[in-house]
Amino acid sequence: MDPLETAGRVDAPTERPPHDRTAPVHPLDDVLPGEARVFEAAQDSLAGRRRGARGLWPFLGPAFVASVAYVDPGNFATNMAGGAQFGYLLLWVILTANLMGMVIQSMSAKLGIATGMNLPEVCRERFSRRTSVGLWLQAEVIAMATDLAEFIGAAIGLNILFGIPLFPAALITSAAAFAILALQARGFRRLEAVIAAFIGVIVVAFAAQVFLAEPNREDVLQGFVPGFEGSESVLLAVGILGATVMPHVIYLHSALTQHRVIGATEEEKRRIFRFELVDVVIAMGIAGIVNMSMLVIAAAVFHENGLTDVGDDLVQVANELETHLGSHTDLLFGVALLASGLSSSSVGTLAGQVVMQGFIRRRIPLFLRRAITMAPALLIIAVGIDPSRALVLSQVVLSFGIPFALVPLLWFCRDRSLMGGLVNRRSTTVLATAIAFLIIGLNVFLLEQTLL
Repeated sequence: MDPLETAGRVDAPTERPPHDRTAPVHPLDDVLPGEARVFEAAQDSLAGRRRGARGLWPFLGPAFVASVAYVDPGNFATNMAGGAQFGYLLLWVILTANLMGMVIQSMSAKLGIATGMNLPEVCRERFSRRTSVGLWLQAEVIAMATDLAEFIGAAIGLNILFGIPLFPAALITSAAAFAILALQARGFRRLEAVIAAFIGVIVVAFAAQVFLAEPNREDVLQGFVPGFEGSESVLLAVGILGATVMPHVIYLHSALTQHRVIGATEEEKRRIFRFELVDVVIAMGIAGIVNMSMLVIAAAVFHENGLTDVGDDLVQVANELETHLGSHTDLLFGVALLASGLSSSSVGTLAGQVVMQGFIRRRIPLFLRRAITMAPALLIIAVGIDPSRALVLSQVVLSFGIPFALVPLLWFCRDRSLMGGLVNRRSTTVLATAIAFLIIGLNVFLLEQTLL
């Protein structure tokens, strides 16, 4: 079975037979026991036999996997720098960025549900061979840049926690990431559960830090009022907004929903999408809260103490947190960073498999792909390049890839012949187009400011 389908697949038959396990051939016979239970629960939800939280439960998961990209190590540096320099001023920017992410990720999920294909597969069918190969090549570069940031982040986390030098920490990170990827052989639910557990660790770690930082509530609320303080705050806001949508999870989210539960009718597809929309709102909402918590902590601890230059160096961030808050907050920060790096790196590897299979109908063993994409990170750490600088540069590379994922997604989701009953409404298309132009424009501006 395809490794990606193993990581996110629950095929439904065209017709809905009763769940008779005594039948000689049953539609659940080709899936793992845990997946079979989810399959049956999903069919009960679609038939109205499960309602409320029990009805939603079988559909939760894909958005949590995708949301990991929104709390990756790159976000740590950006949010900490924003809070240190400008206090609570840019909280509204993070909120706006998160809402934009919800729109984009819901469209990606919808494409998979409506077509039974992921975004790279649709590109291969609708575009020429040369265009598909070109899209695949740029997506591979993006995959390496993604893995660079996440891999280095996990290594820095180990360094903060145990004082392990970065290169040995990177080797440990690679072994841990391989172990996480091995879970997909046991079914998608196990992988989703581990990713959700990592997100839970990040949430708890930052909740504890917010409690210890004791931010001023009135100042926090004021941060949700749009405003800027000079050109530097505008530039940082551009960085936060422009780096919100990660191209690899646009590809991945459509793959996570394309085979998970297949609707036999247009009505079933619409119901599946409604469930998935709730999944997106919950998962992305949690990611947004984590990002806002980072900025609030930096504002309360660094900005209010005049440490406006703290943020880009994550080791320095951890040290300063412990200096001003105590209570082992450096370890809490290190645990959150390690959880972020490990989970987002594993998700990035799955995304890399999606783009190769989708664009050119080729795949390599997942562990070989993991070894290839982590090689640049190991090389950078081995030669002694500043890891924090490498994180920043990786985000610049990611900026180049956003239009190549976002524009095709928008184009396909407005095509009724492709999407059927899940085609974008006109209002959704207008909103998504505005978001796409904004994100692409901000990334162009950010690239100009970074490279010139």
